[in-house]
Amino acid sequence: MSEIHKFIFDGLPVRGAVVRLTDAWTEILRRRANNTTHGAYPQPVQSLLGEMTAAAVLMQSNIKFNGSIIVQVLGDGPLKLAVVEVQSDFSLRATATVLGEVSPDATLSQLVNVGNEGRCAITLDPNDRQPGQQPYQGVVSLFGDAHEKLEAFSDVLQHYMLQSEQLDTTLVLAADDKVAAGLLIQRLPMAGSANLAGKSQAADEDQIGINEHYNRIAVLAASLKREELLTLDVETILHRLFWEENLLRFEPLQGDTGPRFSCTCSRERVSKMIQGLGAAEANSIVQEQSQIEVACDFCAAQYRFDAVDVAQIFRQPGELPPASAVVH
Repeated sequence: MSEIHKFIFDGLPVRGAVVRLTDAWTEILRRRANNTTHGAYPQPVQSLLGEMTAAAVLMQSNIKFNGSIIVQVLGDGPLKLAVVEVQSDFSLRATATVLGEVSPDATLSQLVNVGNEGRCAITLDPNDRQPGQQPYQGVVSLFGDAHEKLEAFSDVLQHYMLQSEQLDTTLVLAADDKVAAGLLIQRLPMAGSANLAGKSQAADEDQIGINEHYNRIAVLAASLKREELLTLDVETILHRLFWEENLLRFEPLQGDTGPRFSCTCSRERVSKMIQGLGAAEANSIVQEQSQIEVACDFCAAQYRFDAVDVAQIFRQPGELPPASAVVH
């Protein structure tokens, strides 16, 4: 069962979370493998998409955002786009578009940053967005401070968090064909009970890179190996890493309250997309192919619209439906 475990270090300005995606992740891979058009992901793409999915769940659990968090990696290599979307209730979906050959040992830069055009975008799209209000989006390149190409997605997100939130962050991410998992450790701007009370002091404000408590815990977290993250249960991981620390644990999120696969596609949404094509273009496709067929990239659901369906999409208010669409 997929799960999220959150915790804080008692009396210290540090919080953490562990996510393990099992059924939610394997459902994403199963639907992709059953897609007759694309088939299963190459292993390097699968690993990156899994790490992105675990990271997006960790981010959503951290900020408690009333809306969706969308994490995207796009660039100029054979992996053109990878997208993960996590809703505030932890329902999630993910997909990737691959065009070209992927080497079995391809790195992040070889997948999306061949010509230095790779980018990572984080979008926060509120559920209660007002008319005209745009989602918030932050974009970072796939380079470090010394303009070196970053080869781990965890490094990309750590760089993003330091730039956008001015908070030290340590991430360990891993994924295979059964589990997508992640550990997040983050420095908070205030210590002890003030974290929970929402109070801060001037002395707590800016300790980027110099807080000794965070630095100690970050070293412990970074010692976690990929194989351990994928194979060990959460209790074992936390005990091995932080057995000398006093952790305050929160109730795990799992089952109906935890991460789970869910796609928000619908026939209505696809109808709006067809409407965006315009009547002339939509009717031209129907004339050539007898119907418009659309497959959801996230869940592989198939939507088909024949001539009657298309006519109804473009029917004006008050206009009678085509005779063939009237039910007697």
